[in-house]
Amino acid sequence: MPTRTEAEAPKGEAPVEKKKRGGRKKLIILLVAVLALAAAGYVLVLKPKNGKPAPPPKPVPGAVVKLDPITVNLAGGHFLKLGLSLQATADAGEDVSGARALDAAIDLFSNKTVKELATRDGRDGSKAVLVKKVSDLYEGKVYDIYFTDFVMQ
Repeated sequence: MPTRTEAEAPKGEAPVEKKKRGGRKKLIILLVAVLALAAAGYVLVLKPKNGKPAPPPKPVPGAVVKLDPITVNLAGGHFLKLGLSLQATADAGEDVSGARALDAAIDLFSNKTVKELATRDGRDGSKAVLVKKVSDLYEGKVYDIYFTDFVMQ
């Protein structure tokens, strides 16, 4: 539409005023609104509560693979008969080889004293270390271990 000033307008017609476009201003306001909504979404949905990261989702349990018991040499001429079962994740399948877990158990329990393992805290602490080690070895496909035998002599 043509824009005319009063001098250019024919007699009897009103001059057409120039329309000011606020395009740049509207774009800036729109961008600020989008950023504000994004920040609000982050705070409400994604930001961890109390500054703590959200815990990882719990794995879906799969097969429990029972391993044959092994005998481990303890300090002072004592022995530990240790039986393990591995709790695999659902996506690991049932073909979880126990060789790496048994090797880690032998490495962990060898040369420990009966006194270290005789208490509940000693067993639970050693088990927690073993679970962490085995989980790393199996790249998260095994997430828990059950003692099926734990006999010291």
